Amino acid sequence: MAVITQDTPASGRYFRTRFLWAAAGILLAVLGLGLGLAPQRAQAAPYAAMVIDARTGEVLHSRNADTRLHPASLTKMMTLYIAFEAVRNGEITLDTKVKISRNAAAEPPSKLGLKSGQRIAFRYLIRAAAVKSANDAATAIGETLSGSEAAFTRRMNRTAKALGMTRTTFKNAHGLTASGHLSTASDMTTLGRHLLYDYPEYYNLFSRRSTNAGIREVPNTNRRLLAAYRGADGIKTGYTRAAGFNLVASAKRGNERIIATVFGGKSTTSRNAKVAELLDLGFRRAPSRAALRKPQRPAYQGAGNVVVAEADDGPAHAVAGKTIRVSGQVETSLRPKLRPGASESPVLVAALEEALQTPPAEAAAAETETETETETETGAAPEKTAPDQIENVQTVSADGALQRDAVRDSIAVALAEAEAEPAPLETAAAATLIAAVQQVPFAGLRPAARPASLALAEASPELEPVVVTRLSTSGGRYWGINVGLYSSRYQAEKVLLRTALSELETLDGSLRKVANTRRGFEANFLGMSQEQAELACRRLNARNVTCNPIGPS
Repeated sequence: MAVITQDTPASGRYFRTRFLWAAAGILLAVLGLGLGLAPQRAQAAPYAAMVIDARTGEVLHSRNADTRLHPASLTKMMTLYIAFEAVRNGEITLDTKVKISRNAAAEPPSKLGLKSGQRIAFRYLIRAAAVKSANDAATAIGETLSGSEAAFTRRMNRTAKALGMTRTTFKNAHGLTASGHLSTASDMTTLGRHLLYDYPEYYNLFSRRSTNAGIREVPNTNRRLLAAYRGADGIKTGYTRAAGFNLVASAKRGNERIIATVFGGKSTTSRNAKVAELLDLGFRRAPSRAALRKPQRPAYQGAGNVVVAEADDGPAHAVAGKTIRVSGQVETSLRPKLRPGASESPVLVAALEEALQTPPAEAAAAETETETETETETGAAPEKTAPDQIENVQTVSADGALQRDAVRDSIAVALAEAEAEPAPLETAAAATLIAAVQQVPFAGLRPAARPASLALAEASPELEPVVVTRLSTSGGRYWGINVGLYSSRYQAEKVLLRTALSELETLDGSLRKVANTRRGFEANFLGMSQEQAELACRRLNARNVTCNPIGPS
């Protein structure tokens, strides 16, 4: 009889079975946990590249340049472009103290380490975003200029469109991966070229190996390429897992400047090597001499949704309103046309009256002189009218005098009308007048000589010449600004000099003048246009400097 044994808690088989199952469970748990913690191999980001001659914009190399990819921190180039634009147009100054929001302080690295509620000068936010690629600084810039990051993003997209970046869409100010936040190698190359030529006064930021960001010294994320490649002086790096290692680089050697862009590098080292290879390719293909054709700076987008056209000779100013396209072509002249016959009859009457009042001898002498002058100028004798018309009517010069043909035609019409409707009294008068005109040569409309007895007014005494050492007030430059009232001339001149040095862009070329009034010494800048005066005051007021425009007096 077979005996069936069962695993019971008391049996050894039972314990061995439980132990094996427990060990298997622990092993599976460890393996599963290990799989979860082990870094997954990220798929390689798509590669794209572009190389241009920065002087002309000519494309020297392109690969997948129009493919929409993740730009990562290359986005900050647009954030910085708008920051430079805002400073130039008086929206803000570099010394304006910015209060950091909770949203900006909470941005993930790379960051400067800003704290919520902290106040820091705007210039340090720019430095941190350009050199350190700090996300908190980039967000703070956007919120400061537009009130919120969302509003700033809309301005970024308006500016991108104005620059011709047709395949770029921004969703934030720093470049961290977001759905729809995409750009191309071509568009980022375009943006890098505009940064270089539209705001050259700030371009040196991108070549600094490190910089003072207010709260600490920060290194440049592009310092390896700057140190390793001859002539490299910018511009911006970027990295996220989705984007890979990106870089827009620029280098200058002699008269040549090349911009190279790479998307999707596998590492910092391999990306820099690829960029160096592309820069070398650009220098080989670019001509040694080429005419500089700077890109056209777009219209100032303003603090709101306002586009302000910029003149070539000065900064633009934001005004409320629409953008209106106006054709500059003049279709018709605005000068009124002469009324038919309006100028002929009065001239004819005056000519006839003068002819009748001129003595025969003087008229003959004038006739001879006029004919001589006409032959000298034209090389031919003047024309004569028909025998039954006035024979000696002369043509005077075109500078406002009588024309022979007009006079001749008018007289012919008058004679025809007189012959058509004869009247006893009018016929006799007309016959007398015609006889007088035919017998007395017409000497033209020459002004009478000034009488010799006319006494000339005594010449006024010669005035001492006034020497103007600076800009005159011609050409609409009748405006100025006042930067304060001071108790001494020395103090006013000191303030004028300090203000001129701190605001060179708008006050360069203006005349510094101290006016001594009963109240004290006024410090003024004169010889400005209204637009320059208003812009200068906006910029000075933004840094808490007293400024009031002075209109024409």
